[in-house]
Amino acid sequence: MSRVFTARGVLFGFLLVAFIIVFEIILARLGLPAWPAFMAMIFFFVAHEDVSAVPPILIGGLAGIACAFLVEEFIAALGPVLGDEAAKLTFIGLFVYSIVLLKDTIPSVFNSYAFMFFLVGALARKASPQSPFVWMGVELFFGGIFIAGVVGISRIVDKVLGPAQGTVSH
Repeated sequence: MSRVFTARGVLFGFLLVAFIIVFEIILARLGLPAWPAFMAMIFFFVAHEDVSAVPPILIGGLAGIACAFLVEEFIAALGPVLGDEAAKLTFIGLFVYSIVLLKDTIPSVFNSYAFMFFLVGALARKASPQSPFVWMGVELFFGGIFIAGVVGISRIVDKVLGPAQGTVSH
């Protein structure tokens, strides 16, 4: 039976929580939304901390956030002709279809990360009047810092405790 608490998990978790708290405070003091950066970090964990997933996460995130704002322009342009709901559904359909068609051709832009950032961005848009460029900046800059922080914390834990067995070094 595997142990519930390991030295690696305790140390990594402690350092990660401290890192998250520090950056939550920084982002709050700067008046910036934290969710785009946290989503990038979460997706990095979902990708098993595979650094080759970083470009698709960050670039897909930018594309998804852009689409969360472009949908409004699309609705404004085609809403008078199609109706707002039909225009919104058309945009969503085109976006999803683009992901399906282009995921192998331009995987850094058209991927599941883009779709999730689009979904969350569209929901957050209703609650926040912030510029899409603010969200994109937070996602790219602080999301990159969060991902680098996870890699750095893992390396610190490896230095303190030795490399984890069965894991790939970052």
